[in-house]
Amino acid sequence: MFSGWLDSILVGIKTLNQILTAGIAITAFSLLIYALTFNLRDRVARSFAVIMVSVVIIFTSEAIQSSVKTLDLIELFLRMQWIGIVLLPPAYLHLSDALLVTAGRPSRGRRRWAVRGVYIISAFFLVLFALGWLVGSLVTNRQPAPHLERTAWTELFTVYYLLIMLLAGINFIRAYQRMLTRSGRRRMLYLMAGATAPALGSYPYLLFGSSLAAEFPLFFWSGATFINILVGALVIIMAYSVAFFGVSWPDRVVKSRLFKWILRGPVTASLTLSVMTIVRRAGESFGLEYNAGVPVLTVASILLLEHLITLVAPLWERALFFGGDRAELTLLQNIEERLLTQSDLRQFLEAVLAAVRDHMQAPSAFIAAIDAGQLSLLINAGRPFTERENLSQALELIEHNSKRHEYRWNDTWILPLRQRRNAELDLNEAPPLLGLLGVSRTPGKAIETDQLNSLWLLAERAALALEDRKLQQRVFRSLEDLEPQAELLQRMRAVSRYDTKVNLLSEEISIDSDMAEWVREALNHYWGGPKLTDSPLMRLQVVQDTARADHEGNMPNALRAILKRAVEQVRPEGERKFTTEWILYNILDLKFIEGRKVREVAARLAMSEADLYRKQRVAVEAVAKSILEMENQSAAQ
Repeated sequence: MFSGWLDSILVGIKTLNQILTAGIAITAFSLLIYALTFNLRDRVARSFAVIMVSVVIIFTSEAIQSSVKTLDLIELFLRMQWIGIVLLPPAYLHLSDALLVTAGRPSRGRRRWAVRGVYIISAFFLVLFALGWLVGSLVTNRQPAPHLERTAWTELFTVYYLLIMLLAGINFIRAYQRMLTRSGRRRMLYLMAGATAPALGSYPYLLFGSSLAAEFPLFFWSGATFINILVGALVIIMAYSVAFFGVSWPDRVVKSRLFKWILRGPVTASLTLSVMTIVRRAGESFGLEYNAGVPVLTVASILLLEHLITLVAPLWERALFFGGDRAELTLLQNIEERLLTQSDLRQFLEAVLAAVRDHMQAPSAFIAAIDAGQLSLLINAGRPFTERENLSQALELIEHNSKRHEYRWNDTWILPLRQRRNAELDLNEAPPLLGLLGVSRTPGKAIETDQLNSLWLLAERAALALEDRKLQQRVFRSLEDLEPQAELLQRMRAVSRYDTKVNLLSEEISIDSDMAEWVREALNHYWGGPKLTDSPLMRLQVVQDTARADHEGNMPNALRAILKRAVEQVRPEGERKFTTEWILYNILDLKFIEGRKVREVAARLAMSEADLYRKQRVAVEAVAKSILEMENQSAAQ
């Protein structure tokens, strides 16, 4: 009876071990995809990817081998395991060398050649494996499980495996000792702890065929299960530490993105696989060869887990990753979710005009907005508005006072749309004018009081939308100015995580931020204005030389010519088109050279205003780079 209990316990431990093995394979594959997707250009991340490839091979082969029945397939997947095991030592030494380089201790040649040498030795062991010398034939009648017979080369490889892991561990400690910041030391400590996972996870397979595994199978499988639990946790810790290498995102973004990836990938897949395994084996215990509950519960598990992650994601993100900046980040999230885009604005104003026409029984209506002191038609409903070029005449009718008053202009009622938020304005002054609401009228017919009150209520709704539009345009312009500096600071902060002094001193700025700002201001006043005539760009040697040679000492004309030449250098070859490769030149030409409004340029190029501002920044930096090249050439002459 006692023997029967031991057998039952052993079967349960083996089943749990199989589930854990499959879960580790899924987790390693998911983290491999993550590393290949987000930070593959970093050396640490690349060496981590090699380790994850080894882990995927080892644990995927083990998970499949434990499920197949034929001896040929069992032997095939047992041999595939050894491919991953042989790749681990050089991958570990490669990772440790990359960490030392990141910590400010570049190789003088010895470590680099050592890494290459270990890769060559592992390649030699792979050749021995292919020849059938590294491991022997399949053994099926001995504990603890089917395994490949050990050979003299297996013993030699075990010594080599332990020696290289020891050298890699020494490099990890050296890299940790060079960490200057508290966050760097903490993450390096996480990485050192996590790096033990693949080594621990692969070592039990080196014990197959040994006397210890054969004599104490319960002890062996209990230890293997405990190690697999550790491996699953440590692999995630290792991936967390590596996720910060080679990226300039804020820490909260790295943590949130990795956490979502793990929840939606490994956690969901592993739990679903566990449900499948338990339900299938429960059915087999009752003599059911096919269990209809397996596909039903599999689909239900995936849907429920994904739904639960979606519901709780905002909560755990704010609780775990926002820290002391929770109020500011929550505000930004709310703004992003409630941002009034151009499509949203147009949809709302169309609804306002539809209500105006229905209420007034008017054949047409329009809303015009004021941008940079000029009035332009924003949206029109009903029959085409034929007086677009004379909207300035309607604007001249508006009196500069805060009284609510409608005006007659030809066959149209005009209602001024004014700003409502006037806390910072003089109460005796009229709020700023945002635009006009126009409604076609029937000559000789007056507006009833109820109609007029409703019309003004709708006008206030339209004014509120225009006010939000104006505020958001101001926000976008501020973000446009903020983005280069924020990007630079995040990049410098990221590279200083592990080597503060060296990286902060070596990090260069691609385009001077002041230079780009001067170019943008000069382009804004391209056809005249203080930002052009008083621009610091006037001090450039190339501008002064151009003024003397071609413009009789006229510095503004010389700067205008230099700007024009720089813009033309951004122009692709061939006939002008409105395609992706022409986008930067078209923005520069339409907005600055031709002087069109942002809304017109965005409509012409079929993009949102926010996207236009982002592309405009890139275009201005390209012009600044061209001017710097001209300046360098002028100074060299």
